[in-house]
Amino acid sequence: MDNRYVPPKVWTHDAENGGEWAKINRPISGATHARKLPIGPHPLQLYSLATPNGQKVTILLEELLAIGVKEAQYDAHLIRIAEGDQFGSGFVAINPNSKIPALVDHSVHHPVSVFESGSILIYLAEKFDHFLPKSIAERTSVMNWLFWLHGSAPYLGGGFGHFYAYAPEKFEYPINRFTMEAKRQLDVLDKQLANNEFIAGAQYSIADMAIWPWYGNLVLGRSYDAAEFLDVERYAQVLRWAKAIDARPAVQRGRIVNRSWGEPWEQVPERHSAADIDAVLALKP
Repeated sequence: MDNRYVPPKVWTHDAENGGEWAKINRPISGATHARKLPIGPHPLQLYSLATPNGQKVTILLEELLAIGVKEAQYDAHLIRIAEGDQFGSGFVAINPNSKIPALVDHSVHHPVSVFESGSILIYLAEKFDHFLPKSIAERTSVMNWLFWLHGSAPYLGGGFGHFYAYAPEKFEYPINRFTMEAKRQLDVLDKQLANNEFIAGAQYSIADMAIWPWYGNLVLGRSYDAAEFLDVERYAQVLRWAKAIDARPAVQRGRIVNRSWGEPWEQVPERHSAADIDAVLALKP
C-alpha cells in the first residue's frame, strides 16, 4: 500500500493532526481574547515562560542583579502558552508575533516594548553596559554567536525536539534529518569551546546566556530525554562549558523563573522580588 502524503493544491489547517501543541498553533496572527497584562512595582516588566527562550532573559537579569545593578530589578509574569495567554490583547500589543518572552521597560518616559529574546538580551546588555564587550572585535564575536543561536535553535527545537519528543507519531526521515543537524551543531560548539573558555572567547557574555538554555540543558539531560540518543558525552567541551554555566548562582536562579513544572524547588511561576526565588531554592533537599 502506498501511504505517502500527497500535498493538496491548496493547504488547509488541520487542527486535529498537529500533536501536543496543535490547539495553540494556527496560521493567523492577532489576539483571540481581551486580557490586560499585569504590571508590578518595578520598571522592568517581563512576560514569559521558562522555556529555553524565556530562560535567556531571566538569566541575564539575575546576572545583572548579582553584580549589583539594582536598576535591573524586575517583575516576571507567567504566560501560559499551553492555555493561549500569548494571544491575549495585552500581550499581542507588546508582541504582535505572540511568542514569549516580551519585555516592557517603564523606566523611560515612553515605555519601550521589546520582543524576541535576542533583541531583549541586546537591549538589556546595552542599557546596563554589561555582558556585551565594547571592542569591535569582541562585540562582533558575541554577535556572531548570538545570531548563530537564533539561526540554529529552530532546527534543534522545532526540528529535532518536535519530531523526536513531541510529534504524535515517530517517523524515521525527519528524526534522522534533524538528529544529523543537532549533532552537527553540537560539534560546531565543541570545536569552538576547545579553544575558548566561553562561547565568544575569554569573557562570559550574552552569547553564553542565549546558547546555554538550548544546548547546555540538552547535554545536561534536561531536554527531550535525548542525551543518550545524541551521545552527548562525546562533546566533552560542551559538557565542560554547560556544567560551568550551570554552577553559576544567577543561572540557577534565572532558569527557574516563570517555571510551573518540575520539582518544587524549580518552580517560581511569578517573580516580584529576590525573596520569591530564595524561598523556592530553600526547598531543595
